[in-house]
Amino acid sequence: MMKLYFYGAARSVTGANYLLEVGGEKNKTKILIDCGMSQGSRMAEKENYENFPYVPEEIQALLVTHAHIDHTGRIPKIYHDGFRGKIYGTPPTLDFAKLLLLDSEHIIKYEAEKQGIKPLYAMEDVEGASGLFEKIDYHKEFEIGPDITAEFLDAGHILGSSIIRIKAEGKTIVFSGDLGNPPTPLLAPTEFVARADYVVIESAYGDRLHEDRVRRKEILEETIEYTIGKGGTIMIPAFAMERTQELLYELNNLVENKLIPPVPIFLDSPLAINATAIYKKYPEYYGKEAKHLSASDEIFDFPNLKFTLSTEDSKKINDISGPKIIIAGSGMSTAGRILHHERRYLSDPNSMLLIIGYQTVGSLGRRILDGEKEVRIMDENVSVRCNVKAIGGYSAHADQAGLKNWISRIERPIKKVFVVQGEEAAELALQKIIKKELSIDAEAPEMGDVFEL
Repeated sequence: MMKLYFYGAARSVTGANYLLEVGGEKNKTKILIDCGMSQGSRMAEKENYENFPYVPEEIQALLVTHAHIDHTGRIPKIYHDGFRGKIYGTPPTLDFAKLLLLDSEHIIKYEAEKQGIKPLYAMEDVEGASGLFEKIDYHKEFEIGPDITAEFLDAGHILGSSIIRIKAEGKTIVFSGDLGNPPTPLLAPTEFVARADYVVIESAYGDRLHEDRVRRKEILEETIEYTIGKGGTIMIPAFAMERTQELLYELNNLVENKLIPPVPIFLDSPLAINATAIYKKYPEYYGKEAKHLSASDEIFDFPNLKFTLSTEDSKKINDISGPKIIIAGSGMSTAGRILHHERRYLSDPNSMLLIIGYQTVGSLGRRILDGEKEVRIMDENVSVRCNVKAIGGYSAHADQAGLKNWISRIERPIKKVFVVQGEEAAELALQKIIKKELSIDAEAPEMGDVFEL
């Protein structure tokens, strides 16, 4: 018998957490796919402190699709609560995961102290959990229980991101993780799955289409030229992994080909700087274009680019007069150094807040994008008078057409598709397309739903 439990990212984007049970009562194997943190609002943050709806000690294995915190953020908590099974992921995924979890620990501790509560986890929980890491490359089938095998395929979302294929009891179940948005210069294209009985698919952009990716670099170039021409500062809230490196890759091209005026460009994020070092460690995971270019050019270094690792260096950015570009975390403006720059420049009508990533409902980035004219940053009311622009073509997620195409390439019959990891409207839109246009049975599970496979 096989059962699938939906304990996160059901009718919501973040907090991915699925439990797969295989076997009868006497020989049951319990496998988790992802153990993510809910993000984006105070309610979601409270959800992270709740007890797991299963016994952590009884979980034999945890498979990680990729390192983003909404897929890994509660791994230290589950370790703290007693989990001691293996944690499987690709080498880049597990390197990134430890980096992000250590970084999040500082933020969690700070927020907990402000609220007078115990932190979600401590540094020793990150170290303990990382001691359970088991690195597995793509296309290497491995055993996770009696007659239960798993395999990682390239999801093309971030470096090392995976689609997980599990085989047990004569059935194949596939977890898409977050699917990429090819073509991207840094990554190989998302892999397709030949066959599956059951599929769990993300739907972050299940109800919309992206801008043309070919146009995105042109829009980036035009936006930079326009703001520099006005003497303003370009603030780019960027996720430390993939979005930042992809942006550096394209800025490298614009700078070296003299397509934008020479201005200082700051990567003002210790996390992004350290993540970039991990990118440099795994060139074999790059796509063809980046592999070729990296053989002759340092793709993450170019004239006028400055890495501001220390707090002192970050503060010195304020001393630079005239136009400049600042790339800083966090990607949704929920924490990090970007808040200092937003507090300084959001009220400047000559400056630009350039959004290149998904902004979840409730986040500061989403509220600014939706048109709020005054926001509160670090206990200060800040007027939003700068230009605000989003370039959707930078999304690392497949859009509605990409998701539909990915499902359509799986050989029929498919018994059922479960649509997750999207706002409710996005999940229901994709569910409808899968049912009506692809004639495949599809569900959009709610939190706590259980299905016998």
